[in-house]
Amino acid sequence: MAAEAGVSHGLVRHHFGSRGALVEETLARSVEVAIAESAIEPGSGRIKDISPGLGSTVEDVREMLAFQYELLLEARRQPELMPHVVRMYDEYIAAIQRELERAGFPADPMIGRVFFAALDGLALQQVVFGHSERTRAGVALVQELFAVYLDSLGRA
Repeated sequence: MAAEAGVSHGLVRHHFGSRGALVEETLARSVEVAIAESAIEPGSGRIKDISPGLGSTVEDVREMLAFQYELLLEARRQPELMPHVVRMYDEYIAAIQRELERAGFPADPMIGRVFFAALDGLALQQVVFGHSERTRAGVALVQELFAVYLDSLGRA
C-alpha cells in the first residue's frame, strides 16, 4: 500500500500504527465518500432524489466500492474485520433511513435496510459486470416502488 501511495512503509506505519487502524481509516473514508457521491442522503425528503446518479457514481468510484465489497467478504475469514464492515453498513443504512423518514416513512430501520439492500445489490452488480444503464434503471424502479409503498402508508 505504501508503494502504491508513493510513500515509505515507515511513514504508513507511523501515521496509522497498525494494519487494523489503516483498514479502519480507509473504510471510514470510503464510506464518507460513497455517501456523499451517491446522494444516499440528499436532504430533500424526496424519494426520487435518493441516488438517482448511482450508475455514474459507481463508474467514478468503482475501485473504492470493490475495496468495500472485498473487505466485506474478507470479514468472513478474518472476524476482526467484522466490526468495521458492520459499522460501514450501519452508516449506509442510517443515512438512507434518515432520508426516508424525511420523505414520510415511519422510523423503521428495516425500511432503510431494504432500500439500501436494493441499491447495494445494484452497485455490486455494476462493480462486477459494468452496465451503468442497468443500475440507473434499477434505481428508478426502486424509487418508484418505494413511492408507491409510501402512498399506501398514507391511505392506511
